[in-house]
Amino acid sequence: MRSTVLPLLIALALPGAALAQMSGAHTGAIYATVAKAVGDPARDADKANDARRKVSSIMEFAHVQPGQSVLELIPGGGYFTRVFSAIVGPRGHVYTIWPNEYVKEDAEDLAAVKKFAADPHYANVSVLEQPADQLSSPAPVDLVFTSQNYHDYPDKFMGKVDPAVLDKQVFDALKPGGLFVVIDHVAPAGSGMQDTDTLHRIDPAIVKQQIEAAGFVFDGESNALRNPADDHTLKVFDKAIRGHTDQFIYRFRKPAN
Repeated sequence: MRSTVLPLLIALALPGAALAQMSGAHTGAIYATVAKAVGDPARDADKANDARRKVSSIMEFAHVQPGQSVLELIPGGGYFTRVFSAIVGPRGHVYTIWPNEYVKEDAEDLAAVKKFAADPHYANVSVLEQPADQLSSPAPVDLVFTSQNYHDYPDKFMGKVDPAVLDKQVFDALKPGGLFVVIDHVAPAGSGMQDTDTLHRIDPAIVKQQIEAAGFVFDGESNALRNPADDHTLKVFDKAIRGHTDQFIYRFRKPAN
């Protein structure tokens, strides 16, 4: 009892400036952890894309910390995976999810992720292959993260996974208080999911609606990847916009209780 009460009394006695300083120190430690992970020499080949992809801002927005567990959906070539691995460290773990249906379209990236996951430097990375509509985690995680792939799940090649099913499975995979971070290409307002299989874009409003319907609470938005020059009419692979699409970054929280 005493060990609980004493820190509380000390905190109540501290002036506001001192408490703010403590909070700032914690924030500074997170920034330093992210900076160290981004600077990892093992990811030198990725660094040419860091400014464009705003990796530091995204990691800070996702609140990733040492010792945490992360479930990354469809990681592509592992760009974010390598940073997650460095941040969570040896006490944490990164699970990468590869839906069987997606692998049929992108076996090359799966092979690349398996190759670097076998490197002792990435001993905290696991590769999971499972049906698209049966997402699961070996253990509850602190963060579920997906970049540019939420829009894929309802498409024909993925078996037309119902977003309600996906979001409920993500909810169940998270620890209480855990986060779900979604990055995707912006579609015109009011378009819902009509462009997911053509332009490979999705209306941010429908994403927010779907995820909140699963029980999540909207917890914040980052504008790090917004691009007002993108008018949302081009396919994301069009040379005129590829790599520079307007993208939303949403963070949702699973309630603690």
